[in-house]
Amino acid sequence: AQQSVTVANPASGASPDLLPHFQLEPEDVYIVKNKAVSLACRATPATQIYFKCNGEWVHQGDHVTQHSTDRSTGLPVMEVRIEVTRQQVEKIFGLEEYWCQCVAWSSSGTTKSQKAFVRIAYLRKNFEQEPTAREVSIEQGIVLPCRPPEGIPPAEVEWLRNEELVDPALDANVYVTPEHSLVLRQARLADTANYTCVAKNIVARRRSASAAIIVYVNGGWSTWTQWSGCSTSCGRGWQKRSRTCTNPTPLNGGAFCEGQNVQKTACTTLCPVDGAWSEWSKWSECGAECTHWRSRECSEPAPRNGGRDCHGPELDTRNCTSELCTHAAPGAEDVALYVGLVAVAVCLVLLLLVGVLVYCRKKGGLDADVADSSILTAGFQPVSIKPSKADNPSLLTIQPDLSTTTMTYQGSLCPRQDGPAKLQLPNGHLLSPLGAGRHTLHHSSPAAEGADFVARLSTQSYFRSLPRGTNNMAYGTFNFLGGRLMIPNTGISLLIPPDAIPRGKIYEVYLTLHKQEEVRLPLAGCQTLLSPIVSCGPPGVLLTRPAILAMGHCVEASAENWSIRLKKQSCEGTWEDVLQLGAEPCTELYYCQLEAQACYVFTEQLGRFALVGESLSMAASKRLKLVLFAPAACPSLEYNIRVYCLSDTQDVLKEVIQLEKQLGGQLIGAPRVLHFKDSYHNLRLSIHDMPSSLWKSKLLASYQEIPFYHIWSGLQPFLHCTFTLERLSTSTCELACKIWVWQVEGDGQSFTVNFNIAKDTRFSDWLVPDEVGTPALVGPSAFKIPFLIRQKIISSLDPPGTRGADWRTLAQKLNLDSHLSFFASKASPTAMILNLWEARHFPNGNLSQLAAAVAEVGKQDGALFSEAEC
Repeated sequence: AQQSVTVANPASGASPDLLPHFQLEPEDVYIVKNKAVSLACRATPATQIYFKCNGEWVHQGDHVTQHSTDRSTGLPVMEVRIEVTRQQVEKIFGLEEYWCQCVAWSSSGTTKSQKAFVRIAYLRKNFEQEPTAREVSIEQGIVLPCRPPEGIPPAEVEWLRNEELVDPALDANVYVTPEHSLVLRQARLADTANYTCVAKNIVARRRSASAAIIVYVNGGWSTWTQWSGCSTSCGRGWQKRSRTCTNPTPLNGGAFCEGQNVQKTACTTLCPVDGAWSEWSKWSECGAECTHWRSRECSEPAPRNGGRDCHGPELDTRNCTSELCTHAAPGAEDVALYVGLVAVAVCLVLLLLVGVLVYCRKKGGLDADVADSSILTAGFQPVSIKPSKADNPSLLTIQPDLSTTTMTYQGSLCPRQDGPAKLQLPNGHLLSPLGAGRHTLHHSSPAAEGADFVARLSTQSYFRSLPRGTNNMAYGTFNFLGGRLMIPNTGISLLIPPDAIPRGKIYEVYLTLHKQEEVRLPLAGCQTLLSPIVSCGPPGVLLTRPAILAMGHCVEASAENWSIRLKKQSCEGTWEDVLQLGAEPCTELYYCQLEAQACYVFTEQLGRFALVGESLSMAASKRLKLVLFAPAACPSLEYNIRVYCLSDTQDVLKEVIQLEKQLGGQLIGAPRVLHFKDSYHNLRLSIHDMPSSLWKSKLLASYQEIPFYHIWSGLQPFLHCTFTLERLSTSTCELACKIWVWQVEGDGQSFTVNFNIAKDTRFSDWLVPDEVGTPALVGPSAFKIPFLIRQKIISSLDPPGTRGADWRTLAQKLNLDSHLSFFASKASPTAMILNLWEARHFPNGNLSQLAAAVAEVGKQDGALFSEAEC
């Protein structure tokens, strides 16, 4: 029941000093969640104190009262406390606010305290207005609005930049408005970040969605260079000047410079005029010395504008006879004339004899399908193999005597043996002596000169699509013995096996590497270029056996992450899928063996090829090679470090090294490999741990970024970022820092850089070792396996064995058993296996291991083994 309290009026004439006054009055409070709050008041002099809430007295039992005496005045002091719960406040919710007031009594009357309001605290989840992402130009103002969620008490607002508190007191460029908006007076590159509005009160703390602010820099043109010299030395030509979009360089997606970067203008150069002689003058009269003369001048025209002077004598003299001269003795001039005529006749006879000898020798020369004995001799020499002992000869050390230019051998080049006896291994030579028959190998030299080859090639229609120059081209002339073309330091080669070219035919074959800007390869969706674009030709050439094209790739292949296709360009210029790796081939013309860093393409039709992949999941990754270069010399305070991100193939690395050699760069540290995933995240690069007392970075942002699609497409094989540093003193020669390269939300690589920029560091030749041999090898010299031994192995292993001791077992020994169906589809499976071995292991293959594998195949045939033991 509500306590009933009688309030007495103060007595007449009572002193107002005796009325109670409050030493402690109740204050506004907030109920957080379900926790009750406490209200307190204290008055003196007071005989009673009670709380009244919303006009009703609080029950006496809900009060907690304390009595004391004021030591200074001796007057009684009373203090009372009550608790208010959430349920009490919610009973009157919506009608009015919940308030409480303290009433104190004394003998003179009553006094009321101030009202204390009790409210339920809360903070809603959703912001009324959140900041939004923006892209702004540098030095432009930025306003990020933020209206916090509704709450009691009202929420306080603070801002985070990349999860760090923004303090306007520490940055004069930043301030927060009374409406809680964040204002950046002038955008700087360092202001590129994620901004978050945070609202908080005593109940909760809320975060808005982050707003990405990108401060970009639009590109600006540098000043024009000086005009170049006139393009022609004679007549009308042109001269040019250029400028670059580096003042400033576009950053963070800023616009590229508008306008032309090159200007051309016409120019005229005076043509040089070569001098020419005038007509001879008339002969002078015969003088006393029996001579007369005539003259001419270099005046028709005279040389000008740097033209050449006239060549030849200006004065001509001859003997003459007249009354004024003394005649010589008769017969002396006749004798000299006769001697000269005899000498000329002898020379003519000698020249005629030499011509007849040369003609006869050519008539007794080569026909189209003969072999070069010097090449064949080289093919039989063992390569990097120790000589075998006499009691245990090896498979690949048979060395016929080929000391003469033309040799005659007993036996056939392609013998076939019937019956179970294939390979007799244990106690004798692996291959039996060649049987009856004769085969003559003549001397020839089918290699073509480079200039003549390119001249002939230029007459063909397909020449327009080939790269100019021979830096990335190999070419040669081949017959039925086959051969090999290689583009040095690129990992690209073409193996033409024996008998791939029909006998009686001679083909001029080329192998070229294309730059991406030379050939347009359309890519769709998630497709990416995984290999260089390579041409071999001429197109339409007839091969009776597949050639093998070897080239590098940069894919981390797995069936669940990748769909990889071999593409070939048709005669009409369109690219077609000719093979999908891992699927059943739709044609027998093409096949591909994919290994960790290279692929081997079997093709019976030459043309233009490329390996293209399509990612099936975000776990698909490509290999990038990260390489650092810096100038070998630093004459100024400014120093640049260039970080290249390359597709991990040898041809791209070769191109970058050639570029850096021209720029005078030196390699810093060993290259690293980064697995770049199909996660749509960009590649970031940053520099750290640089001694600030010696160096400073001129990069305005904390990192540089290469867009994901620029890397993933593969159409730009190498990209680079430059870190421009400045040393504070010319005496500083040591640089130590760390460069981080990572994919956003992915793995990364770091380079620890520590070197002396004053030393003349030579270019690191070990980075791309020179390949052994020449770009074109013809005949047996192009193969590790000697020609006759190769034919013997083929004839022995092609027929099916009694216990599987045939080409299938050899494929298993060489870890090629996953390609048995392809090998079986060819006329000679063993030849396909040996051709692939040659393509994979030239020039450093171990013939001893191949010999051991062939020997193990022979031991599986029990009949053979028994026969050999007997």
